[in-house]
Amino acid sequence: MSTLYLLIGGNQGDRLQTITQAADLIRQRIGSVVACSRIYETAPWGVFADGEKPQNFYNQALEVATLLSPHEALKEALETERMLGRRRSHGKAGTQGYASRPIDIDLICYDRLVIDTPDLTLPHPRMHLRRFVLQPMCDIAPYYNHPILNKTLTELLNECTDTSSCLCCSQ
Repeated sequence: MSTLYLLIGGNQGDRLQTITQAADLIRQRIGSVVACSRIYETAPWGVFADGEKPQNFYNQALEVATLLSPHEALKEALETERMLGRRRSHGKAGTQGYASRPIDIDLICYDRLVIDTPDLTLPHPRMHLRRFVLQPMCDIAPYYNHPILNKTLTELLNECTDTSSCLCCSQ
């Protein structure tokens, strides 16, 4: 059994309902949800395509006990996104800006593995730069030690230069 950390979120439609549905599908398709963070509302991060002015995101971190390999978990996460209405462009991520979406499921960490393949990088390469990732992750795994940066998530959050707000909207 391995431990997988996911960040789920979205900014289209009924955000809370979609996050709840995503967590249910993750239980069915990826593994047992051992812990979940509070839900946070955060301003959109990065530059959005075509000058879009997107709605705020809801984000939640999940700790999942899984028997799937990292690549199998990624495949199931992408299928879960598709089932919940996510349509991905075929360009490389970030080349045309970000886009609003009903759901996004990111693999953040898998045990203490370091993976760098064309379709999967673990730990998530920008997690330490994003308060909207670190804050919910600290709810469930504050002492997880980043296998590359060799710092706990709490340390990374304290050092994070992202000043965007991350407001808790659930217990």
